[in-house]
Amino acid sequence: MARAVTAQPAADVATTTVRMTDLSAQDRPRERLWQMGASKLSTPELLAILLRVGVRGESALQLGQRVLVELKGLAGFMNLDLRAVAAIHGIGKAKAAQLSAAVELGQRVAGAQRGERPRVSSAEDVWRLLAPRLDGQEQEHVLVMLLDTRNQLIEITDVYTGSLNASMIRIGELFRFAVRNNAANIIVAHNHPSGDPTPSPEDVAVTRLMVDAGKLLDIPVLDHIVIGHQRFVSLKERGVGFS
Repeated sequence: MARAVTAQPAADVATTTVRMTDLSAQDRPRERLWQMGASKLSTPELLAILLRVGVRGESALQLGQRVLVELKGLAGFMNLDLRAVAAIHGIGKAKAAQLSAAVELGQRVAGAQRGERPRVSSAEDVWRLLAPRLDGQEQEHVLVMLLDTRNQLIEITDVYTGSLNASMIRIGELFRFAVRNNAANIIVAHNHPSGDPTPSPEDVAVTRLMVDAGKLLDIPVLDHIVIGHQRFVSLKERGVGFS
Protein backbone atom coordinates (compact mmCIF):
# COMPACT_ATOMS: atom_id res chain seq x y z
CA MET A 1 0.00 0.00 0.00
CA ALA A 2 1.31 3.43 -0.91
CA ARG A 3 2.21 5.61 2.02
CA ALA A 4 0.00 8.69 2.48
CA VAL A 5 1.70 12.02 1.97
CA THR A 6 0.53 14.97 4.05
CA ALA A 7 0.35 18.19 2.02
CA GLN A 8 2.06 21.25 3.44
CA PRO A 9 -0.55 23.84 4.56
CA ALA A 10 -0.88 26.76 2.18
CA ALA A 11 -0.40 29.15 5.08
CA ASP A 12 3.14 27.85 5.60
CA VAL A 13 3.98 28.69 2.01
CA ALA A 14 2.43 32.15 2.22
CA THR A 15 4.52 33.12 5.25
CA THR A 16 7.84 32.26 3.63
CA THR A 17 10.16 35.24 3.78
CA VAL A 18 12.86 35.96 1.26
CA ARG A 19 15.81 37.33 3.19
CA MET A 20 18.42 39.57 1.59
CA THR A 21 20.99 36.82 2.15
CA ASP A 22 18.77 34.43 0.18
CA LEU A 23 19.18 36.61 -2.91
CA SER A 24 22.17 36.30 -5.15
CA ALA A 25 24.68 39.11 -4.76
CA GLN A 26 23.67 40.66 -8.09
CA ASP A 27 20.01 40.84 -6.98
CA ARG A 28 20.63 42.59 -3.65
CA PRO A 29 19.72 46.32 -3.76
CA ARG A 30 23.02 47.58 -2.41
CA GLU A 31 25.07 45.51 -4.83
CA ARG A 32 22.78 46.49 -7.72
CA LEU A 33 23.29 50.15 -6.84
CA TRP A 34 27.07 49.74 -7.03
CA GLN A 35 26.85 47.89 -10.32
CA MET A 36 24.17 49.92 -12.10
CA GLY A 37 23.74 53.22 -10.25
CA ALA A 38 20.92 54.45 -8.03
CA SER A 39 18.77 55.59 -10.97
CA LYS A 40 18.37 51.99 -12.13
CA LEU A 41 16.86 50.78 -8.85
CA SER A 42 13.15 50.62 -8.09
CA THR A 43 11.72 52.74 -5.28
CA PRO A 44 11.32 49.72 -2.93
CA GLU A 45 14.97 48.84 -3.54
CA LEU A 46 16.09 52.37 -2.65
CA LEU A 47 13.95 52.23 0.49
CA ALA A 48 15.47 48.85 1.39
CA ILE A 49 18.94 50.40 1.30
CA LEU A 50 17.82 53.22 3.60
CA LEU A 51 16.00 50.87 5.99
CA ARG A 52 18.92 48.40 5.98
CA VAL A 53 17.07 45.63 7.82
CA GLY A 54 13.55 44.30 7.82
CA VAL A 55 11.43 42.88 10.60
CA ARG A 56 10.37 39.38 11.58
CA GLY A 57 8.64 37.90 8.56
CA GLU A 58 9.75 40.64 6.14
CA SER A 59 13.02 41.49 4.44
CA ALA A 60 14.12 45.11 4.10
CA LEU A 61 12.89 44.99 0.49
CA GLN A 62 9.45 43.72 1.52
CA LEU A 63 9.29 46.32 4.30
CA GLY A 64 10.13 49.02 1.77
CA GLN A 65 7.33 47.80 -0.50
CA ARG A 66 4.84 47.91 2.37
CA VAL A 67 5.92 51.39 3.48
CA LEU A 68 5.44 52.63 -0.08
CA VAL A 69 1.90 51.19 -0.10
CA GLU A 70 1.02 52.63 3.32
CA LEU A 71 2.22 56.10 2.29
CA LYS A 72 0.24 55.80 -0.96
CA GLY A 73 3.21 56.15 -3.24
CA LEU A 74 6.01 58.67 -3.53
CA ALA A 75 3.62 61.59 -3.00
CA GLY A 76 3.27 60.41 0.60
CA PHE A 77 6.92 61.24 1.25
CA MET A 78 6.28 64.97 0.82
CA ASN A 79 6.08 66.65 4.23
CA LEU A 80 6.46 63.39 6.10
CA ASP A 81 4.65 63.18 9.42
CA LEU A 82 7.42 61.63 11.52
CA ARG A 83 5.08 60.26 14.17
CA ALA A 84 2.81 58.64 11.59
CA VAL A 85 5.75 57.08 9.76
CA ALA A 86 7.33 55.88 13.00
CA ALA A 87 4.03 54.17 13.89
CA ILE A 88 4.22 51.94 10.79
CA HIS A 89 5.07 48.40 11.86
CA GLY A 90 8.78 47.81 11.46
CA ILE A 91 9.80 51.47 11.18
CA GLY A 92 10.09 53.20 14.55
CA LYS A 93 11.82 56.48 15.34
CA ALA A 94 15.27 55.65 13.96
CA LYS A 95 14.10 54.50 10.53
CA ALA A 96 11.54 57.29 10.32
CA ALA A 97 14.36 59.78 10.94
CA GLN A 98 16.47 58.14 8.21
CA LEU A 99 13.61 58.43 5.71
CA SER A 100 12.88 62.04 6.67
CA ALA A 101 16.55 62.99 6.33
CA ALA A 102 16.75 61.34 2.89
CA VAL A 103 13.65 63.21 1.69
CA GLU A 104 14.98 66.55 2.98
CA LEU A 105 18.34 65.98 1.28
CA GLY A 106 16.54 65.23 -1.98
CA GLN A 107 14.52 68.43 -1.72
CA ARG A 108 17.66 70.48 -1.00
CA VAL A 109 19.49 68.95 -3.95
CA ALA A 110 16.51 69.73 -6.18
CA GLY A 111 16.53 73.30 -4.89
CA ALA A 112 20.23 73.65 -5.58
CA GLN A 113 19.71 72.39 -9.13
CA ARG A 114 17.02 75.00 -9.71
CA GLY A 115 19.27 77.68 -8.29
CA GLU A 116 19.54 78.81 -4.70
CA ARG A 117 17.48 81.94 -5.26
CA PRO A 118 15.01 81.46 -8.10
CA ARG A 119 13.24 84.50 -9.43
CA VAL A 120 9.47 84.48 -9.01
CA SER A 121 7.86 86.34 -11.88
CA SER A 122 4.47 84.67 -12.32
CA ALA A 123 1.74 82.73 -10.54
CA GLU A 124 2.94 79.63 -12.38
CA ASP A 125 6.39 80.07 -10.84
CA VAL A 126 4.76 80.06 -7.40
CA TRP A 127 2.78 76.95 -8.22
CA ARG A 128 5.84 75.08 -9.45
CA LEU A 129 7.74 75.89 -6.28
CA LEU A 130 4.96 75.22 -3.80
CA ALA A 131 2.80 72.48 -5.33
CA PRO A 132 5.15 69.70 -4.10
CA ARG A 133 4.67 71.01 -0.56
CA LEU A 134 0.95 71.71 -0.63
CA ASP A 135 -0.79 69.42 -3.13
CA GLY A 136 -2.25 66.44 -1.28
CA GLN A 137 -2.11 67.94 2.21
CA GLU A 138 -5.10 67.03 4.40
CA GLN A 139 -5.10 70.40 6.18
CA GLU A 140 -4.82 73.94 4.89
CA HIS A 141 -1.31 75.40 5.12
CA VAL A 142 -0.51 79.07 4.64
CA LEU A 143 2.94 79.76 3.21
CA VAL A 144 4.64 83.10 2.70
CA MET A 145 7.29 83.56 0.05
CA LEU A 146 9.75 86.29 1.00
CA LEU A 147 11.23 88.12 -2.00
CA ASP A 148 13.97 90.70 -2.48
CA THR A 149 13.76 93.82 -4.65
CA ARG A 150 14.37 91.71 -7.79
CA ASN A 151 11.66 89.23 -6.75
CA GLN A 152 14.28 86.58 -6.04
CA LEU A 153 13.27 84.10 -3.38
CA ILE A 154 14.74 84.68 0.07
CA GLU A 155 12.79 82.10 2.01
CA ILE A 156 9.53 80.15 2.14
CA THR A 157 7.86 80.16 5.55
CA ASP A 158 4.98 78.00 6.77
CA VAL A 159 3.11 80.42 9.02
CA TYR A 160 -0.23 78.77 9.70
CA THR A 161 -2.10 75.48 9.57
CA GLY A 162 -5.89 75.43 9.60
CA SER A 163 -8.86 77.05 7.90
CA LEU A 164 -7.99 80.40 6.35
CA ASN A 165 -10.30 83.08 7.72
CA ALA A 166 -9.90 86.50 9.23
CA SER A 167 -11.00 85.42 12.70
CA MET A 168 -8.35 82.68 12.96
CA ILE A 169 -5.25 83.94 11.19
CA ARG A 170 -3.30 86.91 12.51
CA ILE A 171 -2.31 89.10 9.58
CA GLY A 172 0.73 90.31 11.50
CA GLU A 173 2.16 86.79 11.46
CA LEU A 174 2.34 86.93 7.68
CA PHE A 175 4.63 89.97 7.83
CA ARG A 176 6.71 89.15 10.91
CA PHE A 177 9.19 87.03 8.98
CA ALA A 178 9.18 89.51 6.11
CA VAL A 179 10.25 92.33 8.42
CA ARG A 180 12.87 90.14 10.12
CA ASN A 181 14.39 89.10 6.77
CA ASN A 182 14.18 92.54 5.13
CA ALA A 183 11.90 91.24 2.39
CA ALA A 184 10.87 93.78 -0.21
CA ASN A 185 7.74 91.88 -1.32
CA ILE A 186 5.79 88.82 -0.32
CA ILE A 187 3.52 86.30 -2.00
CA VAL A 188 1.04 84.35 0.08
CA ALA A 189 -0.17 80.88 -0.88
CA HIS A 190 -2.37 78.28 0.69
CA ASN A 191 -3.90 74.98 -0.34
CA HIS A 192 -7.42 73.62 -0.52
CA PRO A 193 -7.42 69.99 0.68
CA SER A 194 -10.54 69.36 -1.43
CA GLY A 195 -8.37 69.77 -4.52
CA ASP A 196 -10.54 72.60 -5.87
CA PRO A 197 -8.55 75.87 -5.90
CA THR A 198 -11.58 78.13 -6.36
CA PRO A 199 -11.16 81.02 -3.86
CA SER A 200 -13.73 81.11 -1.08
CA PRO A 201 -15.29 84.32 0.29
CA GLU A 202 -12.96 83.95 3.30
CA ASP A 203 -9.95 83.76 0.96
CA VAL A 204 -10.99 87.02 -0.68
CA ALA A 205 -11.63 88.75 2.66
CA VAL A 206 -8.23 87.74 4.08
CA THR A 207 -6.54 88.83 0.85
CA ARG A 208 -7.97 92.34 1.23
CA LEU A 209 -6.65 92.53 4.80
CA MET A 210 -3.21 91.28 3.72
CA VAL A 211 -2.98 93.75 0.85
CA ASP A 212 -3.99 96.67 3.11
CA ALA A 213 -1.45 95.62 5.78
CA GLY A 214 1.25 95.35 3.14
CA LYS A 215 0.61 98.90 2.01
CA LEU A 216 0.93 100.19 5.58
CA LEU A 217 4.19 98.30 6.14
CA ASP A 218 5.55 99.11 2.67
CA ILE A 219 5.89 95.38 1.94
CA PRO A 220 3.57 94.80 -1.01
CA VAL A 221 1.64 91.55 -1.34
CA LEU A 222 2.26 90.68 -4.98
CA ASP A 223 -0.25 87.83 -5.14
CA HIS A 224 -2.26 85.28 -3.21
CA ILE A 225 -2.23 81.83 -4.79
CA VAL A 226 -4.68 79.05 -3.96
CA ILE A 227 -3.33 75.60 -4.78
CA GLY A 228 -5.52 72.59 -5.44
CA HIS A 229 -4.83 69.22 -7.02
CA GLN A 230 -2.64 69.94 -10.06
CA ARG A 231 -4.36 73.32 -10.40
CA PHE A 232 -4.01 76.80 -8.96
CA VAL A 233 -5.77 80.17 -8.93
CA SER A 234 -4.16 83.60 -8.67
CA LEU A 235 -6.40 86.07 -6.86
CA LYS A 236 -4.37 88.91 -8.36
CA GLU A 237 -5.01 87.67 -11.91
CA ARG A 238 -8.69 87.27 -11.11
CA GLY A 239 -8.82 90.80 -9.74
CA VAL A 240 -10.31 89.84 -6.39
CA GLY A 241 -8.94 91.11 -3.08
CA PHE A 242 -6.56 93.51 -4.83
CA SER A 243 -7.30 97.14 -5.63
